[in-house]
Amino acid sequence: MLSGIPQGSVLGPLLFLIFINDFEDGIMNMILKFADDTKIFSKVTNTIDGLQLQQALNRLCDWADRWQMEFNIAKCKTMHIGSGNIEYNYSMKGHQPNAVTTEKGLGVIISSNLKAAEHCYEAYCKAIQCWVYSRGQ
Repeated sequence: MLSGIPQGSVLGPLLFLIFINDFEDGIMNMILKFADDTKIFSKVTNTIDGLQLQQALNRLCDWADRWQMEFNIAKCKTMHIGSGNIEYNYSMKGHQPNAVTTEKGLGVIISSNLKAAEHCYEAYCKAIQCWVYSRGQ
């Protein structure tokens, strides 16, 4: 094995955490990491805020290049939350991530208006589906 972490091993998750330990060094924005999922966010009310978040994305891309890892840019997304957001256009290695109005993370649907209606509707549909299935219909 030349590089990487063996999948399915007992030490794999720990080794991965050690490997990405310096991932967020020098980044002032908030970052959430869970397994192989990363979310970076910041309050953006003007162009300077947008540029700072873009610089953080550039640093993450530079880190990935340095460690020979790649972001799947096709899976990267941008969500603009709130009415005061200027909807700055971000890029990763020259490509713009898709802009979305909802995103599911750890089973919870977050919408750009921060209302829980879509999450509640999905939970309702699953409950009805389970109820119908349990009755044999």
